[in-house]
Amino acid sequence: MSLPANSPLLLEIGTEEIPDWMIPTALENLRLSFEKLEIPHESVRLDATPRRLVLRAEGLPLKQEDSEERVLGPAKSAPPKAVEGFARKQGIAPEDLTVENTGKGEYYVYHKKVAGRFINDILAEALPGIILGIYFPKTMYWTGKGGPRFIRPIRWIVALLGDDIIPFELAGVRSGALTSGHRRLGAREIAITAADYEQRLRDHGVILSAAARRDQIRDGMAGIRIKPDDALLETLVYLTECPRPIRGCFDPQFLELPEEVLITVMRHHQKYFSVEDESGKLAPEFVAVMNIDSDPEGFVRRGNERVLRARFNDARFFWDADQKKPLAERKQDLANVTFQAKLGSYLAKTERMMTLAAEIGGDPHAVRAAELCKCDLTTELVKEFTELQGVVGGLYARVQGEPEPVWQAIYDHYKPESMDDALPRNRTALIVSLTDKLDTLRGCFGVGMVPTGSKDPFALRRAAQGVVRIIVEGKLAIPLLDLIAGDEALRAFLEERVRYYFKDIRGFAYDEVNACMKATVGWGNLVDLEARLERVRNLRGSPDFEPLAASFKRIRNILEQAKFPGGGTIDESLLEEGPERELYEEFRRIQSQPIETVISRLRPKVDLFFDKVLVNAPDPAVRQNRLTLLSTLLAEFSTMADFSEIVTNS
Repeated sequence: MSLPANSPLLLEIGTEEIPDWMIPTALENLRLSFEKLEIPHESVRLDATPRRLVLRAEGLPLKQEDSEERVLGPAKSAPPKAVEGFARKQGIAPEDLTVENTGKGEYYVYHKKVAGRFINDILAEALPGIILGIYFPKTMYWTGKGGPRFIRPIRWIVALLGDDIIPFELAGVRSGALTSGHRRLGAREIAITAADYEQRLRDHGVILSAAARRDQIRDGMAGIRIKPDDALLETLVYLTECPRPIRGCFDPQFLELPEEVLITVMRHHQKYFSVEDESGKLAPEFVAVMNIDSDPEGFVRRGNERVLRARFNDARFFWDADQKKPLAERKQDLANVTFQAKLGSYLAKTERMMTLAAEIGGDPHAVRAAELCKCDLTTELVKEFTELQGVVGGLYARVQGEPEPVWQAIYDHYKPESMDDALPRNRTALIVSLTDKLDTLRGCFGVGMVPTGSKDPFALRRAAQGVVRIIVEGKLAIPLLDLIAGDEALRAFLEERVRYYFKDIRGFAYDEVNACMKATVGWGNLVDLEARLERVRNLRGSPDFEPLAASFKRIRNILEQAKFPGGGTIDESLLEEGPERELYEEFRRIQSQPIETVISRLRPKVDLFFDKVLVNAPDPAVRQNRLTLLSTLLAEFSTMADFSEIVTNS
């Protein structure tokens, strides 16, 4: 071994082009697998391009530290031959054994010295499994059926510990110290060391750092009014090894088409950035990112312009052709478009949505929008550009004379598509979007299509989260649980999403969420639930809050231990003078008042009651009356929250 005491590790997995969206997850998976080896190291760095996944670690030792293994032998009372056999198996004499008390009695023990292994040897054994264990949504064979599987064929592997190669073979590829440069700008084989690796790649056209590629793209677009698109930027970072932005243009006549159509064609199909003019409107220009360092003759620019012109011509043709048949006449065509095999066609879904829109308080505009919102699935433009479904329907409805609330609701009805996405723009659009998502949830749960693990083909989690956001942030006082037809699985699913929204997205404490959801009024009215959560969070700052919450918890425990069913009337004649009657009279004074205004008056009365009054009185009638008093007090404030769920320090 020629390694110093602390050496760098370099692992590069060279492949055919990996899909850009899979790379960040694959890198994190690679890091976690390396960390599980528990090899001491100072730092880990991960990098990637479309053709390589790279892990670099600093400060690895030459070998493991020596250790001692305690091997338990036979009991001290065992026959001599058993002791001799154990010693022989360990390769030592019986007198080298010691006797120790193990807790089960006295046993012979051998303290075996275990020499630390060389780190190079450990890595040579582990790295093939780590590489093939990187998770990808899909993998492929490339050496024949039954061979190793990976996202793309592995073409080379660099594996170095210091200056030494970590020797192993994977699918016929031997590890070594040869990497590969950019397909067009670099050499096919490049000798490297751990020290000069990144610079050697740069010399051959590869910018290894994703951050550096990101900066190069941004710098190349400086001074151009780009329509911001962080997701597209990340895609291009992992599609290129040497990114260079170039500016192109298109015929201004195409601006007659809606901006949404043009932007979608540029972004989703060509991965171009849109350019805005000084007024913020779409300009007849674009920015493409090529994977070479220059385009002096303009061949790449003209090629991109030519391709974009063809795509825009297609879009214009489909737009014009679709106008010959209004959306309303396309409704019956939805009978031929399957929503889900067990749930029928989109026509059936449309009819359900129209009924549901009216049921949850939608006006005639909402019902009309529900009738038309899926009709664009039959248009040629949506068939060609599926990302535009909903948007195209809204645009067509506008030019075909539908009222503004109708076309806007159609345009927005897929929103929100994520936690960061905006809500539909008005009440009509909110109702239609909610209707669409609720119908999907009710239908899929009704036929047993419940999401499990990572499997969620109909994006039911996203739909449920959309339902919660629309109701809460749209301030729709809709009785959600009345709309799920008693489906307990769907109820539990929605409850989980509600908890997630208020705890993880809105930042309420978990015990506040538990308390408010377990209030006697339940959680079916999400607007009311949000208001109660805000009240509890504000109330928590009061010095009387936690002691009173602890008292409510105590009341709950007393009632549960007594198996008190609740209800009943307080008999004033059985109330003892002093703390018991004072609590009762204070309760009568503050009844029906918000707890925020009475907490400072109520808390000392409750504290004194528990300090001076025996709830489980010997007289059954007095005991029953005191339990009724406590139950009535608890019920009074449990409409806001079950305060016994609040975690206190007492």
